Amino acid sequence: MAGAMARPCPDFSHEMAVLVRGALRVAGVDEVGRGPLAGPVTAAAVRLDPARIPAGLADSKTLTAARRRALAAEITALAEVSIAHASVAEIDRLNILRASHLAMERAVAGLAVDHVLIDGNCVPRGLSCGATAIVSGDARSLSIAAASIVAKVARDRIMVDLAQQHPGYGWEANAGYPTAAHLAALRNLGVTPWHRRSFRPVHHILYQANSISR
Repeated sequence: MAGAMARPCPDFSHEMAVLVRGALRVAGVDEVGRGPLAGPVTAAAVRLDPARIPAGLADSKTLTAARRRALAAEITALAEVSIAHASVAEIDRLNILRASHLAMERAVAGLAVDHVLIDGNCVPRGLSCGATAIVSGDARSLSIAAASIVAKVARDRIMVDLAQQHPGYGWEANAGYPTAAHLAALRNLGVTPWHRRSFRPVHHILYQANSISR
């Protein structure tokens, strides 16, 4: 029973299935940052060298922060990596799903690949190569797992830097997600330029502030 409940380990079978069909260069793609109230959404595309795959690749959410950082450094040293973002302004203008896809498209554009494996259930419309969407791909594909780690580490670093510019919101710890402390800081300190105004908690606070000022 315990084995049936075990979390699946990513492998290279999805990549091999594409390679045997004729693709020469295959990458995994994932994004991080759909849920936060602040900061960009970040995507990474990673093309692994099958002969030099770092040990211990897994869905970034299952790893400690220290392990993610160590693996991200190893992935960057051993694989081809491209990182890209969609800004807060783009998130508010386009919506978070389209902005996430835009970040993925930009990340893929930074690599020379014929096919990408995308984490999720839909393929971004602006890709210039073949693509396969894989639900829970970060737990099934080593390339997507690697991309999830790189994207998470890159975005966390951005949020740590932004936390120094805007102290009090706890971004160095919550990465912009709507924790109780972050929501309390929003109410007490107000909205920064890095907050997503299209997201309900931020929009609600801005609406209240405008109502009071009238």
